[in-house]
Amino acid sequence: MQINGNKQTFYSPRCGRANKNYRRETCLDVTIPDDHLAGCDIYPEADSHKRTVLRPEGAGVPDTDFLLYLHVQATDKCRAEPSVLAYAVHCQTDSHGRPVAGVVVICRDRLTGATYSHQTTTVIHELFHALGFSKDLFTISVLDPAVGADCSPRGKVTHSDRSGHMRIYTPSIISALQKHLVSSDPQLGGPLENLVLVSSHWESRVLQGSIMSAVLGDPSTVRIDPVTLAALQDTGWYTVDLSRAQSLVWGDGEGAMFGSLSTCQDNSSSFFCTGSGRGCHFLHLHKGECQTDQFLEGCRVYKPLQNGVHELSGEIFGFDSRCFLSSLSPSVEGRCYRHRCTGPNRYQIQVSGSEWVDCPAGGNIQCYVFLDDNIYVILTSLFLCSEISTSAHDGTWSPLRPPTDPPVPTALCFTAAACLLAALMVSCRKCRSCMFRTRTVAPDQQDHL
Repeated sequence: MQINGNKQTFYSPRCGRANKNYRRETCLDVTIPDDHLAGCDIYPEADSHKRTVLRPEGAGVPDTDFLLYLHVQATDKCRAEPSVLAYAVHCQTDSHGRPVAGVVVICRDRLTGATYSHQTTTVIHELFHALGFSKDLFTISVLDPAVGADCSPRGKVTHSDRSGHMRIYTPSIISALQKHLVSSDPQLGGPLENLVLVSSHWESRVLQGSIMSAVLGDPSTVRIDPVTLAALQDTGWYTVDLSRAQSLVWGDGEGAMFGSLSTCQDNSSSFFCTGSGRGCHFLHLHKGECQTDQFLEGCRVYKPLQNGVHELSGEIFGFDSRCFLSSLSPSVEGRCYRHRCTGPNRYQIQVSGSEWVDCPAGGNIQCYVFLDDNIYVILTSLFLCSEISTSAHDGTWSPLRPPTDPPVPTALCFTAAACLLAALMVSCRKCRSCMFRTRTVAPDQQDHL
C-alpha cells in the first residue's frame, strides 16, 4: 500500500492520506484477502483524533509459521515467456527478516505438457524460493543457527571470490561444498549463477543436478542436495534434517577448481565433454549428447536424449537399463543395456540377444552378440556396481509416484512437494532476540523457472 505521511509531527507516524490509486494488496498476480491483513486508518485532519478506516482489522491466520498462496493461472508472464512453467516470490518478512508469506504461480497452460514428476520437482524448486532461497534475502543479515535464541546478526554473507564470482559464505554451505568437492579451500562458498546479474540459483557448472540450479533437467537427474539444505539451515529460520539430503553426484570429489571456465574444456574432468559427440549423462540413466547452454557459458556436458531416440541394435530400454560406453559403432558412444547388481562393486550387463555377462568393477568386457549372422563386440566403460545399485533403486530422486489417474494433478503434485519439504524441514526456528531489516521484494524481482 502506498501512502503519504501526515506532515504534522503530532500524529507521526500516522498517515494523512492514501494514494488515490490504491485498491487492494497484491503479491505477484495474487490478491491478498483483506481478512489476512492488518487494518489501515488515515487521519486526514491535522491535529485531530478523527480518523477514516480504509480497511478494518483482519482476523489473520492464527498458528501459522508460513502462509503460501498457490495460483494456477495463465498470467501475462506465462504468456510472455513460454519456457516458464512456474515462478515464485516471498511477499512479506517478519521483524527478523524471515519470510512469513509467499506466492507460487503455476502457468496453467504448461501443465498439459509437463509430466507429474516434473511438476513436482518444479513446485519444490519454487517452494525453496518462497521459503527464502532468494538473492534478495541472501543480502540481509541472517541468524547463526549455532547460537539459537540468543543469536546476533552475522552481517553480509555474499562476496566475490578471487575470480570475481559471487558466492554465499556461511558455515554450513562452506562445509557442505568442501565435503562434496573434497577440498579445504576456504573460498568454497556457494556459487551463485551470474550469467548477466546474480540470480537466486546455484551456478550450473558447479552444482548441476541441484534442485536450485537455474535449469532443471529430467526429474530423475535432480536432487535435493546437501548444499541447498545447508543454505536453508544457515538462514537460522529453519531446523533442517540434513541427513535427508540426496547425494549430488555431479562434481563429487573433483576439487576446488571444478566447474571453472579455465578447466571445463581441458579434459581434466570426465563430467565435462568437448565437441558434439554422444556419450552418457553423468548419472548413466540416459544416453547423452555433448552440448552447452547459456548458463554453462561455453562449457559442454552430456545432456540426456529422450527415451527411445536414436535406439540402436543391441540396446535394451527399461527401468533396469543404464548407459555404458560401447564400441559397437566406429566411435565409442553411449548405449543403453540392462544391468543387475550381484554384490558390492559387482554387476552384470545384458545386451539384446546375449546372456548376462559379469562386468568387473573398473574393468572392460567383450560381449558377443549374434545379429543377422554378424558378431558385434561391445566394449563397456568403468561404472561401479555400488553406484548403479543406488540409482537403480532411485530411478528418480523422489520416492513419490503419480497415481494411476490423478483427478487433480496440480493439487497432487503440490501436495507431494509440500509433504517432501515438510519431511526435510523439521521445524521453523523463531529467534526473537535479534533485530533484522525487513525487506519486501518488488513484483519484478520474483524468482522463476
